[in-house]
Amino acid sequence: MPTPKRVIIVGAGFGGLAAAQELGSRDEGSPVEVLVVDRQNYHLFTPLLYQVAMAGLSATDIAYPIRAVLHRLRNVHVLLGEVVGIDAASRTIRLEDDSVHAYDYLILAAGARTSYFGHDDWARHAPGLKDLDDALEVRRRVLVALEAAERAEDPAERRRQLTFVVVGGGPTGVELAGAIADLSEDILADDFRRLAPEGVHVILIERGSSILTPFGPKLSARARRQLEELGVEVRTGVGVEAVDERGVIVAGQSIAAGTVLWGAGVRAHPLAAALGAPVDRGGRVLVGPDCSVPGHPEVFAIGDLASFTPQGATEPLPGISPVAVQQGRTVAANVLRDGRGESRESFRYFDKGFMATIGRARAVARLGGLQLSGLVAWLFWVFVHLWYLVGFRNRVAVFTNWIWAYIVSRHGARVITGRRAPLPPRPLA
Repeated sequence: MPTPKRVIIVGAGFGGLAAAQELGSRDEGSPVEVLVVDRQNYHLFTPLLYQVAMAGLSATDIAYPIRAVLHRLRNVHVLLGEVVGIDAASRTIRLEDDSVHAYDYLILAAGARTSYFGHDDWARHAPGLKDLDDALEVRRRVLVALEAAERAEDPAERRRQLTFVVVGGGPTGVELAGAIADLSEDILADDFRRLAPEGVHVILIERGSSILTPFGPKLSARARRQLEELGVEVRTGVGVEAVDERGVIVAGQSIAAGTVLWGAGVRAHPLAAALGAPVDRGGRVLVGPDCSVPGHPEVFAIGDLASFTPQGATEPLPGISPVAVQQGRTVAANVLRDGRGESRESFRYFDKGFMATIGRARAVARLGGLQLSGLVAWLFWVFVHLWYLVGFRNRVAVFTNWIWAYIVSRHGARVITGRRAPLPPRPLA
């Protein structure tokens, strides 16, 4: 039998996992041997990261071991490690331990990182939300701010600690802003003696003229109205000029805030630039019709790492999970077609729509020509997210937690972990 082609997949997110499952086989004699490399040992269901950040879910509810997902596929191997170099000429990758691995095909699905648009120093004051570490840090900061407000004797300091600024009016920012409002409404009256929900001030900042722009003007307006019903102040058409430990400066105005969260932008993983291929302003590789890298038909980029503009379109596809999954399956199918001597197929995206949740029982959704908002959209959102969660145990856990939280309005994962932040001193009696 011919020697199997060696396929390396970098990243086990939605796209990488879909490619591995498409290439995987439960039988001997597969035409490919697959190596999945990821710096984490788990697949992360990123659409629910904000739920972990806002104490609605535990980290293990949305993470599942990569080996457990792929263990039945005999030709798929998993390696914990971080790729730090690519040599396209010799068709090898190098890991952080200096080990080198050769490939016949390389599928880059390493995802994206938070972008501060040239102000990387803002990261220490305004964490983003791209992985579990980010989510736990956001949760820690929010809960510590509430604890600091409970301790504060100065009314101005208490107001500052109860002011939360979320930067970015995309799905991440909108979901965070709504979830903070829900969290404060649910726990302050019962768990804190000196705080009241009406004392919390959540501000959502968006540089553009509207929030959730890809959803269209109608749903954007509905989303804004739902946020305002929750008490969130939405400011559009203004940008953040500075961020420090005391808050932010927006349009020349200083806003004192105990917590600033960043959901304004992403940038492709640095591996995209390592290829030396053309990239867009977000660092994404400008891929061909089959998602291959120009000049390297054996290398593919998918998901957040790829800039793919469909024929006849003027803008590249958004960095959302359905795009990554469909690209992963198409790329894997083309690798197998190569092995059979067949011509490759171009990637065609089937648009399943957009969804964003806005607090409990509030959401907006665009499903083809159907536009939904409110409770109906939220129910659709719940069903879709449960359907795509990896692992039956995770579906049961998430569903149970959501129903419990909806009925009794509680957030059960309110534990402060990670680095301990200093609280303002309180005078001794």
